Amino acid sequence: MKLEVIVDSMMQENTYIYYDENTLEAVVIDPALCFDKQKDFIKKHNLVVKYIMLTHSHADHIGDVLELKKLTDAKIVANINEKEMLNDASKNLSNQFFPYPVEIEADIYVSDREKLKMGEHTFSFFDTPGHTEGGMCIRCGMEMFTGDTLFMGSIGRTDLYGGDYNQMLKSLKKLSKMENDLVIYPGHGPASTIGREKNSNYYMKLVI
Repeated sequence: MKLEVIVDSMMQENTYIYYDENTLEAVVIDPALCFDKQKDFIKKHNLVVKYIMLTHSHADHIGDVLELKKLTDAKIVANINEKEMLNDASKNLSNQFFPYPVEIEADIYVSDREKLKMGEHTFSFFDTPGHTEGGMCIRCGMEMFTGDTLFMGSIGRTDLYGGDYNQMLKSLKKLSKMENDLVIYPGHGPASTIGREKNSNYYMKLVI
């Protein structure tokens, strides 16, 4: 699998286009605030986007979902516990960030440790509440997309609707048990590994 990272200029949010260079099947993770760049990359590489996967439903992670679905007819995948926020522009904050509300119904709702196949690749979903009630991490092989749960050197804030610091610590504890060389791609900032974060991230050190 190959990975393209598109960083939006307003919120510095990472949109990930994750694709099989042989079959050209692709997943887009957390598309927001850079639709034209996503569209250009997808068309340039003739990608067939099968799924739009959401680590959580804050506006800076879902802003382009409806446009991207219209372009690709991909299925939207979200955590079952995020349904409330996806459906409510005031709770997902899109009514504050955008001149239009973003309210979404996912095509597929998943729960902890459920799996979804795309060709020869299997995606596993892990409930990681704390930043939002239905926050999740998305793993494929030795790569995992952590959204706003775990960043290099930090974690997502827990003071917004659906946030819970104690739940966040439990989620970090779950992640700390994964392989040290598992690469993480966060919702903001650079990539890291679980082992690096266990060694240097204050919040991860609290739970190991």
